Amino acid sequence: MKDQINALLDAAMVHVPFDGWSDVTLKAAAADCGIDLATARALFPRGGVDLALAFHRRGDSAMASRLAQEDLGDLRFRDRIARAVRYRIEAAQDRELVRRGTALFALPPYAADGVRAIWGTADMIWSTLGDRSTDYNWYTKRASLSGVYSATVLYWLGDDSPDAQATWNFLDRRIDGVMQFERIKSAVEKNPVARMALAGPRAFLSCIKAPERDPRTDLPGYIQPKAPQQG
Repeated sequence: MKDQINALLDAAMVHVPFDGWSDVTLKAAAADCGIDLATARALFPRGGVDLALAFHRRGDSAMASRLAQEDLGDLRFRDRIARAVRYRIEAAQDRELVRRGTALFALPPYAADGVRAIWGTADMIWSTLGDRSTDYNWYTKRASLSGVYSATVLYWLGDDSPDAQATWNFLDRRIDGVMQFERIKSAVEKNPVARMALAGPRAFLSCIKAPERDPRTDLPGYIQPKAPQQG
């Protein structure tokens, strides 16, 4: 099954620049691979949407593998984050494939899929880099990184500088902005007057714990579906 999924995705990538992440692309990929359409639909029930998500997950895996092969111990943590985001973007390789996916997930029916995909990328980066958060910081770290990653991808899509250097400069500025916020937050935490003023919100935040289930569904505001009632 995994081989068929990879074969269909590889074949689909040739057609995406012309037909987008669509059912037309799935049909063409199945024909190219010699896989019957019923099997292709079973592997990608929603057609192009599931193809685009598979492409995104492939990029996440490539990024994680590349990070695992490197010794990042001498880098500042903000530089490790920047390296991870850069590796994730470079894993996409073809801007047109990402551009088509961005357009697809901007559509209201698929916006939630796009949010989950980006959240999953942020979670994989933090997890690969050894994040051990167990409180509300688990969510704030991933939310901040999701914003940085999304903005950097959009910038990269329009970047024509040599080796995308303008994109990496933009990424550094975005991370510096997040780190500045973290420094301010740390200063507030150390201020006794501020700690007293924020006692209520702090008590509420202390009740928020990192998820124990699949992080792709543990988005802020996610509600676990109820099991169907029997007879």
